[in-house]
Amino acid sequence: MRTRTALTAALLALAAFTAGCGKSDAEKQADCEKALTSAATKTNRPDACKDLSQEDYETLLMGWALNNAIDDMPQQDQDLLDKYDDGELNESIGGN
Repeated sequence: MRTRTALTAALLALAAFTAGCGKSDAEKQADCEKALTSAATKTNRPDACKDLSQEDYETLLMGWALNNAIDDMPQQDQDLLDKYDDGELNESIGGN
């Protein structure tokens, strides 16, 4: 009887421990970045972004918006920003 009780307690402790282990912050941010669309706003988060802090979410959202704005620019304007960024045309800005 003691063995069965001890084994049950050990299994419950293991289950509780593994339930507490989730995704890392980096994995959560990567999932959120993949889920961002033009429908995302400060208050309308995709489900993949629900676990992030408001500050982290807004940072990812701003980065996503800037990347899309740059990608929508004509290539000549992207090249101008790229040249200004580090003095070379090396696709450090944009990437088209």
